[in-house]
Amino acid sequence: QVRLVESGGASVQAGESLRLSCVVSGYFYTQYCMSWFRQAPGKAREGVMSINTSGGLPFVAESVKGRFTISQDTAENTGYLQMNSLKPEDTAMYYCAILYGNCGSTAWSREELYDYWGQGTQVTVSA
Repeated sequence: QVRLVESGGASVQAGESLRLSCVVSGYFYTQYCMSWFRQAPGKAREGVMSINTSGGLPFVAESVKGRFTISQDTAENTGYLQMNSLKPEDTAMYYCAILYGNCGSTAWSREELYDYWGQGTQVTVSA
């Protein structure tokens, strides 16, 4: 059984930084796509960033481009979302998710494609 556990969410002031972690455990394929989604109150869940373990450039939403970065520590089976220059509009519940295979540039943010999801970690940014 594959399990994803996010951590690192907190309440911060605008302009500050946070790093979210996603630890993957259980039996899983080594080639997968890991993505971060977020959902603000009253809004739909949206893709934030995505990266394939097979390599290549990450995919990123325009709203966070230049501020967020995604990375993986394959030895520790942990993915990270580094969030800099946080804005109040970044306030949301953040989720990590994986799908087996590769994400593509046109479909990486389609949540129905993902096989496993974490429980979420709350990020709150105050002005």
